[in-house]
Amino acid sequence: MAVVYQALHRRVSSLACRLHSTYVRKMRYLNQLKEDDSLCRQAQTTGTFYLFHNLSPFLQKVGKTYLVPQVSAAEMKRILEKFQEAEQWIEKSVLIGCSDEHRPRFALDLGALEKSVIESELQGSFTDLRKALFVVDEKDSPLLASAQSLLRWHDSHQYCSKTGQPTQKNPAGSKRVCHASGITYYPHMSPVVITLVSDGSRCLLARQPSFPPGMYTALSGFCDMGESVEETVRREVAEEVGLEVESLRYSASQHWPFPSSSLMIACHALVGAQRAEISIDSLELEEAHWFGLEEIVEGLKREPRSSKQDDGSFLPWFPPKQAIAHQLIHEWVQQQSA
Repeated sequence: MAVVYQALHRRVSSLACRLHSTYVRKMRYLNQLKEDDSLCRQAQTTGTFYLFHNLSPFLQKVGKTYLVPQVSAAEMKRILEKFQEAEQWIEKSVLIGCSDEHRPRFALDLGALEKSVIESELQGSFTDLRKALFVVDEKDSPLLASAQSLLRWHDSHQYCSKTGQPTQKNPAGSKRVCHASGITYYPHMSPVVITLVSDGSRCLLARQPSFPPGMYTALSGFCDMGESVEETVRREVAEEVGLEVESLRYSASQHWPFPSSSLMIACHALVGAQRAEISIDSLELEEAHWFGLEEIVEGLKREPRSSKQDDGSFLPWFPPKQAIAHQLIHEWVQQQSA
């Protein structure tokens, strides 16, 4: 009887979804896959897979273009048959989305398998995510970032923090459960503010020692427990460059997988021009400078490989357009130009 009820419920849900937009139908279908384990297992046999190896995504280079292949379930089975315990590997996958035609998309990390065999079979290579995000198409970057974050979360939450007992992933990878304690764990993100500071005619950009030579970006920092976004912006600007924010406004947000899974909350902050002397925190920053409009426009055009000068120094360059810091800088340029 329960089976009949579930089948009827799916048919009713399917008919109801036809009355809604493509987006609504997709979101409701994805929610069904997260809640219905048997439906998700069935989807794993017809879906496509983004492959990772120790959290590095698989890419294929065609000419000068990097593609993110979606491997079919049949192709996945063929590849996994070359290894032992092939059937168990599909169960390790996590749901990351679906197409407009409701074809599910999963991510699967094959880190325990021989990397060269997979690369040879699929004619591509596993690439560090930091590089991959900036060479693939813009529509693929968010999927790769969210997939790696979810895979990383599952890898680091295999045991219950209360009992120490193993936790079990549901088929969709939307949660883990400790059956000994009954606790359910859900993936989470850490809020981070990223702030472009301006004194009205200039904007402030900084760099950390770990940055590539010549790269400058907006200030950023994690929200402390109990802080609002506004409080975090004011504190971070005060701590890192010794300036007091007079006003701020929200711009946009972006998921960012480094160092784990962060929600970047982008803001513009204004400081008084008469009190704009920078005093950097050397524990956090290597340099921080005010940049005028002309310098920013030139820096946005400059590529990393062309920033090195004959004397060995580097001209400033800024994060690429896939990063929300680029959006903040571009918005500031538009505002100044207007």
